[in-house]
Amino acid sequence: MVDAAKHEVKKYLKRERNKTLPEDADYWAFDCKFGNTAEDAQVVHVAELSNQIGEIEKQGLTSFYVEILARPAQRQQLDLDDDE
Repeated sequence: MVDAAKHEVKKYLKRERNKTLPEDADYWAFDCKFGNTAEDAQVVHVAELSNQIGEIEKQGLTSFYVEILARPAQRQQLDLDDDE
């Protein structure tokens, strides 16, 4: 179950990343929540989803809640002005 869940998450992320971006966006950002239930779900970074699913296996649980919402985003410009 754990490997199948990880595979489904990766497949979903890949499918969303391949969608056409709006003109004002540079990439797809993902707002994610993970927990034992929807009520217990906490905000997590997309890169942590696989680790969180692995933790469920270690705890011996048979189900979990994951929410992944894709949103278009723009990269932030770094201000490289040196005052020297």
